[in-house]
Amino acid sequence: MKKIAILSFPGNNCEVESIRAIKRAGMEPVFFKWNDSKEKLKDVSGYFIPGGFSYEDRGRAGMVSGRDPLLNFIAEEASSGKVVIGICNGAQVLVESGLIPLGSGLQMSLAKNVVEGEAVGFLNKWVWITPTCKRDRCATSDWEGTIKLPVAHGEGRFITKDKGVIEELKQNDQIAFCYCDEEGNVSDEAPICPNGSLFGAAGLCNPEGNVVALMPHPERSAEGVKYFESMKRWVSNAAAMKQSIDNAAAIPQSQTIDNATAIPQSQTPIDQNDHNQYLIQDRNPKETEIFIDTIIVNNEERTVEQAARRIAKDLTLKQLKYFAFDEVEPAEVLLHLSLFNPNKEIAYIRKGDEVKKWNADEKREEALHNSPLENGIMLLRRDEPDTGSSRLGKGGESGICYVLGNISEQEISSREFLEVFSNPHSSILMRL
Repeated sequence: MKKIAILSFPGNNCEVESIRAIKRAGMEPVFFKWNDSKEKLKDVSGYFIPGGFSYEDRGRAGMVSGRDPLLNFIAEEASSGKVVIGICNGAQVLVESGLIPLGSGLQMSLAKNVVEGEAVGFLNKWVWITPTCKRDRCATSDWEGTIKLPVAHGEGRFITKDKGVIEELKQNDQIAFCYCDEEGNVSDEAPICPNGSLFGAAGLCNPEGNVVALMPHPERSAEGVKYFESMKRWVSNAAAMKQSIDNAAAIPQSQTIDNATAIPQSQTPIDQNDHNQYLIQDRNPKETEIFIDTIIVNNEERTVEQAARRIAKDLTLKQLKYFAFDEVEPAEVLLHLSLFNPNKEIAYIRKGDEVKKWNADEKREEALHNSPLENGIMLLRRDEPDTGSSRLGKGGESGICYVLGNISEQEISSREFLEVFSNPHSSILMRL
């Protein structure tokens, strides 16, 4: 019986149903924690990264797990032809690791759900999907028709700013699964496509077909068994596994997918000739800026810092929420509990070069002698589109501010380092 390793990172919560799905399809699951000995994996035929919220989606979904040293090992296993599937959070991990779509490098994002420029938040609903590649194209596509599956994600929108990647996905027939209606009619528009995903994509495969990322949950539905039965047939077929490593030739594009969707004009295109400069952009200063810190330890800040320290070992990090605006007063923003909670947070207001502290009890600004904004290089991450700025008036901006300490300007020029803080396909980094 073929063995499939179920990989578990801190925060995953779909291991039980993933184990059940592998058993139901006639394979043997092997539960593997991220810090277990790799000796447990010596005779497995494939890997399954399940859903959940690894590391609580700190930084962004899949960012921390996708940079875990274990993923280097998984990449080696994939290059040998072994199957690797990721569902929901597992798909996010595969994208952040670079295994999807092209095998290496951060080529796309599973971004926050956005439909027609509006954030739709966390989705918990049932959807229909159908294969949109040839049956033998990837490890999990050997079936026909539609299946109804649940989705449960806040960041499930496949997106890329790289037009070359879009063309490769089409030419290589890598858009493996799309959202559809009950009859199998594919659409990239709501309500059929619930999250604004490029092409209405629900799942992608790598060029070789042995790595597959899918956002809906086939392991949570009896209908999803054929997804895993396809996986079993693939791992049981030595010729197919050999082909996945030896033959990555493009397969003619499926007729189900239309021509490439244009990149929204609100998104900044990537300069493929410069792999560092595009990540940090210039910024026009706003009249008023608010920086919000936590009173207690910021666990997300600590986790992102640890992820970045794999590259810059002496880094210190301060992470703050950020709002900027021209037309409203700071008090109007800071009285919104959804934006600022004085029981848990501290707010700082910057106007030009002057920084003041917000006195939440007396609802006024007061002098500040030691600003947390003075202790390093300041970067601002803004998501595209900026759906968090709707309450800030015309021209308002929202984002996350990172204050980087114990690091030089030269050290932050690394693309690998900057991608810890921002996925360039769904957000931009700016200097503050």
